Amino acid sequence: MKLQELMKNTGAAGVPDREATGVVNDSRQVKPGDVFVCIRGAQSDGHRYAAAAAAQGAVAVVCEEDVGLENQILVPDTHLAYSRMASNFHGNPEKKLRLVGVTGTKGKTTVTSLIKRILTQSGQKVGLIGTIQNEIGEQVIHAENTTPDAMELESLYARMVEGGCTFCVMEVSSHALDQQRIGDSHYETAVFTNLSHEHLDYHRDMEDYFEAKAKLFAICDSAVINRDDEYGRRLLERHPEAMTFSLEEEADLTAKEIVCHAESVDFLLCAGGVESRVHFGMPGRFSVRNALAAAGACLQLGVSLNTIISALSSTSGVRGRIETIPTGRDFTVITDYAHSPDSLENVLSSLKETVKGRLVALFGCGGDRDRTKRPLMAAAAARHADALIITSDNPRTEDPQAIIDEILPGLEGFSVPYTVIVNRREAIFHAVRTAQPGDTIVLAGKGHEDYQIIGHEKFHFDEREVVAEALAALPEN
Repeated sequence: MKLQELMKNTGAAGVPDREATGVVNDSRQVKPGDVFVCIRGAQSDGHRYAAAAAAQGAVAVVCEEDVGLENQILVPDTHLAYSRMASNFHGNPEKKLRLVGVTGTKGKTTVTSLIKRILTQSGQKVGLIGTIQNEIGEQVIHAENTTPDAMELESLYARMVEGGCTFCVMEVSSHALDQQRIGDSHYETAVFTNLSHEHLDYHRDMEDYFEAKAKLFAICDSAVINRDDEYGRRLLERHPEAMTFSLEEEADLTAKEIVCHAESVDFLLCAGGVESRVHFGMPGRFSVRNALAAAGACLQLGVSLNTIISALSSTSGVRGRIETIPTGRDFTVITDYAHSPDSLENVLSSLKETVKGRLVALFGCGGDRDRTKRPLMAAAAARHADALIITSDNPRTEDPQAIIDEILPGLEGFSVPYTVIVNRREAIFHAVRTAQPGDTIVLAGKGHEDYQIIGHEKFHFDEREVVAEALAALPEN
């Protein structure tokens, strides 16, 4: 591709007439003919590696400041330039798809999965970009980040177009919005689920976190917003034309006659004066909100209410989101991705309504992440669980015991019994070994993840397999 074509709409001037074979923002990946883009990140500044990239054969170096190279190209913003170059390199595929974006702290994965199911049932071929995995129709592609790097994102868009997709439904993270990873992607509809304490290791405070999320609603044609959330109500002040959903007050979509079961919830979905009975295969009142959010998005996209109700009523859940792990015993084991105080409280409070025995919560906190939420996680668990097992999540480069030591102060003032077992595998074995008839054990924090990060290494760790091993070690009934 010609450099001049690659650099369109990036603010670059005086672009030379050369051929480029690729675009990278990691100097270690530069091959002869590539363009290297200098990105300033939280840990390092790509401008420091400009000379190394040129020495490795970069045909041009895109930067925000003079790095003293003959082949440098100056632009006002390398983050935005990189996203636009990625789009140009792949033929601007985002313009050929109907994009649906979902943002918020909790519920993004469930809502995007539900929207895809509804659209698929309506006869569309749909791509999905999310935390668990990326999908092109039925094809599954590994996902590393909630919202991918700009080159990967545009490559996924291009593959979706080539694969015949009409829609792309995607989780849009605050990091991606803040770092302009989505470039000029424009969304036909955008959904706001909620906002709670999370990612404050990256964002300065909750206000900064909110403003990052709010950027999505300036680049969409229509919006669906949770009226029950404080930040959702603030967003509605800016976008009063948005469709709303609520379990607590008047809104465009509401639910009533909610009946919670151990593995599902029944409710009456109310939209435009029409009431429809839904049997939804995920438990908890918060699952009802997720269903309303997905229904609202699909109504905005022109899907019939009958198709929406049919799809919601046939859902069997989402991997790692209140997922029941079969035990064949007289107790239940559930794995869920809950890794923030609000998400843990939502899961436990919902399950508390239906458990027959004790509600046992096993959880930890990730290392090298927001430390302020650690005692809050403990307090959230203690408010609803009958017993706690405090263990490791992904400790990364932190000492696992040191993380636990920062969790424990949150238990002050609570009488709930707790056990500390640093090794997560041993903690799960203990939970299974000490389970009593009617108990529900919640393994919180990993959900869909099939690995654990210790130090800088990622080790295979699938809780479904660990539970199976723990069950096999039990004496026969």
